Amino acid sequence: MNYALIFPGQGAQEVGMGRYLFDAYPSAREVFEKADDALDWKLSRIIFEGPEEELTRTENAQPAILTVSIAVQAVLEKEMGLSLNPSLVAGHSLGEYTALVSAGSLNLQDGVRLVRLRGKLMQDAVPVGQGSMAAILGLEPDLVTKACEEAAMGQVCSPANFNAPGQVVISGHSEAVNRAVEIARSLGAKKAVPLKVSAPFHCALMEPVASRLFEAFGNCRWEIPACPLVNNASAEPITCPGEIRIALRKQTYSPVKWLESVQVMERSGISSYFEIGPGNVLSGLVRKCHKGAATYDTSSIQSIEKTCAALLGKGEETLE
Repeated sequence: MNYALIFPGQGAQEVGMGRYLFDAYPSAREVFEKADDALDWKLSRIIFEGPEEELTRTENAQPAILTVSIAVQAVLEKEMGLSLNPSLVAGHSLGEYTALVSAGSLNLQDGVRLVRLRGKLMQDAVPVGQGSMAAILGLEPDLVTKACEEAAMGQVCSPANFNAPGQVVISGHSEAVNRAVEIARSLGAKKAVPLKVSAPFHCALMEPVASRLFEAFGNCRWEIPACPLVNNASAEPITCPGEIRIALRKQTYSPVKWLESVQVMERSGISSYFEIGPGNVLSGLVRKCHKGAATYDTSSIQSIEKTCAALLGKGEETLE
């Protein structure tokens, strides 16, 4: 079976996520403990106990989601007995870092340290209130781009996520994003919704973050991943560690090409997608991008059991 592992981005966090894994499985506890040790800080306490406003802070949410996702993978492999052998991995924004930890390109400790730094730099890059994001629904991508260009007026405003057909998120200076929302409505958008986010991600305002992150990459050990990563910036599969670092740098200030990434995976023969981590947002997006795709999530013990059954029932020869 040709299948892909996909990893959620920021927004999937929820107080208490992964607690049932921590309580039930030694392999999950080991992941949480390694993350705490790497950060020299009790990330697991905030994940399990909150408060919600603390967990949703970008610098906390990003390592939290990565840690829970890798804990899920550890349970699948070490407790459920699966030998995961995906054809491709991919992640949405933050999830790209998780995908690299999953595939062995980064170790867990470097991964959580990097995304905590990434979250802090992103949060600090633009003063609160000066940047925003909005979801534009039911409008062709070229018209969304046109709306951003007309709205910019010397400020930053551009597409940030091409998530699915008819679903594009824009990002930039708050005034410009507000203007783009009105222009998009006038061009026929079915809906244009301001998002409750703490910073304008994936736009030119994040370029200073990219430079700082790229410097931090030099402190990490990078390996060739066990399978190709379909990266956000180009939507192409890559394996070279040098190319991966460049793609991660570009991802910081470039749009996430999720729709195109799923189309690339479909053309590569992927028929099933397993979302590893909290929530099931990516599974829903995949079904919009790849008609007829089989999707599975791991947001509960019941869904983990279904995922295991699907993997064991569809290609045991690749999993044993």
